[in-house]
Amino acid sequence: MAQAVVVFFDDEADAAVRRSWARLRDAGVPPADGYPPHLSYASAGSIPRGARTALRDELRQLWLPGMALENLSSFATSENALVLAAVVDSELLAVHSAIHDVLARKVKNPNAYFLPGHWVPHCTLALGLTDEQMVTGFAALHPVSPIRAKVGRVCVVDSLTGEVEDLT
Repeated sequence: MAQAVVVFFDDEADAAVRRSWARLRDAGVPPADGYPPHLSYASAGSIPRGARTALRDELRQLWLPGMALENLSSFATSENALVLAAVVDSELLAVHSAIHDVLARKVKNPNAYFLPGHWVPHCTLALGLTDEQMVTGFAALHPVSPIRAKVGRVCVVDSLTGEVEDLT
């Protein structure tokens, strides 16, 4: 990921995810705490200024639903990831589709994992873990307490530069 459209959570949800990160750290599992807790709606090599302006205009017209983060899960792609997946509902999918409608043909190298039909909405808890760390991480967090996350702000983050631009 170079640039992504993300939702940072409200203070209460942010604190709850950070408590999960602390539990992982206490168990010897390195958490994914480079950015504040968030959910990514889209990712691309580049999200140009024009796309950001169009997205900012669209976001003014959208109701941004909260989300229920309650599924402790994993991704096994190129590196093991421990995530807290969101319950998918029609409102969450509608916002995701609206964001991608705005970004279509405006971004460079969109990441297929975030496109409609492939997206699994989630908050990453740990990334790049060994198989043993995955087992330890699950044990440290199970059973998971559901987190009711509200949208704090929508931003574009750049994983290469660390830049965060508010869109809302």
